[in-house]
Amino acid sequence: MLTRTREISRVVTTIYDDALRPFGINAPQFPLLVLITELGPLSRSNLWRRNHQDRSTLTRSLQPLIAQGWISEGLPANDGRDRLLLLTGRGKALLRTAAFAWSSAQRRARGVSGEVGVSALMDIASGLPERVN
Repeated sequence: MLTRTREISRVVTTIYDDALRPFGINAPQFPLLVLITELGPLSRSNLWRRNHQDRSTLTRSLQPLIAQGWISEGLPANDGRDRLLLLTGRGKALLRTAAFAWSSAQRRARGVSGEVGVSALMDIASGLPERVN
Protein backbone atom coordinates (compact mmCIF):
# COMPACT_ATOMS: atom_id res chain seq x y z
CA MET A 1 0.00 0.00 0.00
CA LEU A 2 2.80 2.45 0.82
CA THR A 3 4.49 1.91 -2.54
CA ARG A 4 1.30 2.61 -4.48
CA THR A 5 0.38 5.59 -2.30
CA ARG A 6 3.79 7.16 -2.89
CA GLU A 7 3.56 6.42 -6.61
CA ILE A 8 0.20 8.20 -6.81
CA SER A 9 1.63 11.07 -4.79
CA ARG A 10 4.57 11.50 -7.17
CA VAL A 11 2.37 11.51 -10.27
CA VAL A 12 -0.13 13.98 -8.82
CA THR A 13 2.61 16.20 -7.37
CA THR A 14 4.27 16.40 -10.78
CA ILE A 15 1.01 17.65 -12.29
CA TYR A 16 0.87 20.49 -9.76
CA ASP A 17 4.60 21.24 -9.93
CA ASP A 18 4.43 21.57 -13.71
CA ALA A 19 1.48 23.96 -13.49
CA LEU A 20 3.02 26.12 -10.74
CA ARG A 21 6.62 26.22 -12.00
CA PRO A 22 6.10 29.42 -14.06
CA PHE A 23 5.15 31.22 -10.84
CA GLY A 24 8.28 30.18 -8.95
CA ILE A 25 6.50 27.89 -6.50
CA ASN A 26 5.86 24.17 -6.22
CA ALA A 27 3.03 21.89 -5.18
CA PRO A 28 3.77 21.86 -1.42
CA GLN A 29 4.13 25.65 -1.29
CA PHE A 30 0.78 26.68 -2.80
CA PRO A 31 -1.31 25.10 0.00
CA LEU A 32 0.90 26.86 2.56
CA LEU A 33 -0.01 30.20 0.98
CA VAL A 34 -3.68 29.22 1.09
CA LEU A 35 -3.55 28.02 4.71
CA ILE A 36 -1.74 31.15 5.87
CA THR A 37 -4.37 33.25 4.08
CA GLU A 38 -7.27 31.31 5.56
CA LEU A 39 -5.93 30.75 9.08
CA GLY A 40 -3.20 33.35 9.49
CA PRO A 41 -1.44 34.86 11.00
CA LEU A 42 -0.27 31.63 12.56
CA SER A 43 2.88 30.05 13.94
CA ARG A 44 4.99 27.48 12.15
CA SER A 45 3.98 24.85 14.69
CA ASN A 46 0.28 25.47 14.03
CA LEU A 47 0.94 25.37 10.29
CA TRP A 48 2.85 22.06 10.32
CA ARG A 49 0.18 20.47 12.50
CA ARG A 50 -2.58 21.64 10.18
CA ASN A 51 -0.70 20.58 7.03
CA HIS A 52 0.55 17.20 8.29
CA GLN A 53 4.18 18.04 7.56
CA ASP A 54 7.23 17.55 9.68
CA ARG A 55 9.08 20.66 10.81
CA SER A 56 12.10 20.30 8.53
CA THR A 57 9.92 19.83 5.42
CA LEU A 58 7.84 22.86 6.36
CA THR A 59 10.99 24.94 6.87
CA ARG A 60 12.33 23.93 3.43
CA SER A 61 9.01 24.89 1.84
CA LEU A 62 8.72 28.20 3.71
CA GLN A 63 12.27 29.49 3.21
CA PRO A 64 11.92 30.45 -0.46
CA LEU A 65 8.46 31.94 0.16
CA ILE A 66 9.90 34.16 2.87
CA ALA A 67 13.01 34.99 0.80
CA GLN A 68 10.80 36.08 -2.14
CA GLY A 69 8.76 38.32 0.16
CA TRP A 70 5.54 36.37 -0.31
CA ILE A 71 5.32 35.48 3.40
CA SER A 72 6.54 37.57 6.30
CA GLU A 73 7.52 36.16 9.64
CA GLY A 74 6.94 38.42 12.59
CA LEU A 75 9.11 39.03 15.59
CA PRO A 76 9.17 36.34 18.28
CA ALA A 77 6.48 36.57 20.94
CA ASN A 78 7.36 37.35 24.55
CA ASP A 79 8.36 33.72 25.13
CA GLY A 80 10.86 34.01 22.24
CA ARG A 81 9.40 31.08 20.34
CA ASP A 82 6.34 31.74 18.20
CA ARG A 83 6.88 33.95 15.16
CA LEU A 84 3.64 34.44 13.30
CA LEU A 85 3.52 33.90 9.54
CA LEU A 86 1.51 36.28 7.40
CA LEU A 87 0.93 36.54 3.66
CA THR A 88 2.28 39.82 2.26
CA GLY A 89 0.66 41.89 -0.47
CA ARG A 90 3.05 40.27 -2.94
CA GLY A 91 2.04 36.85 -1.61
CA LYS A 92 -1.65 37.64 -2.06
CA ALA A 93 -0.98 38.77 -5.63
CA LEU A 94 0.95 35.54 -6.30
CA LEU A 95 -1.89 33.48 -4.89
CA ARG A 96 -4.44 35.24 -7.11
CA THR A 97 -2.21 34.88 -10.19
CA ALA A 98 -1.33 31.22 -9.61
CA ALA A 99 -4.89 30.20 -8.72
CA PHE A 100 -5.77 29.57 -12.38
CA ALA A 101 -2.78 27.23 -12.77
CA TRP A 102 -3.78 25.44 -9.56
CA SER A 103 -7.35 24.99 -10.83
CA SER A 104 -6.02 23.65 -14.12
CA ALA A 105 -3.83 21.17 -12.23
CA GLN A 106 -6.84 20.19 -10.11
CA ARG A 107 -8.80 19.29 -13.26
CA ARG A 108 -5.86 17.34 -14.67
CA ALA A 109 -5.33 15.45 -11.40
CA ARG A 110 -9.04 14.62 -11.26
CA GLY A 111 -8.75 13.23 -14.78
CA VAL A 112 -5.87 10.98 -13.74
CA SER A 113 -7.55 9.88 -10.50
CA GLY A 114 -11.12 9.58 -11.76
CA GLU A 115 -14.11 10.68 -9.71
CA VAL A 116 -14.14 7.46 -7.68
CA GLY A 117 -10.45 7.91 -6.85
CA VAL A 118 -10.92 11.57 -5.91
CA SER A 119 -13.88 10.68 -3.71
CA ALA A 120 -11.87 7.95 -1.97
CA LEU A 121 -8.93 10.29 -1.38
CA MET A 122 -11.20 12.99 0.04
CA ASP A 123 -12.83 10.48 2.38
CA ILE A 124 -9.42 9.31 3.60
CA ALA A 125 -8.19 12.88 4.06
CA SER A 126 -11.27 13.93 6.02
CA GLY A 127 -10.62 11.12 8.51
CA LEU A 128 -6.99 12.02 9.22
CA PRO A 129 -6.34 13.13 12.79
CA GLU A 130 -4.69 16.47 13.48
CA ARG A 131 -1.00 16.17 14.27
CA VAL A 132 -0.22 16.79 17.91
CA ASN A 133 3.57 16.59 17.99
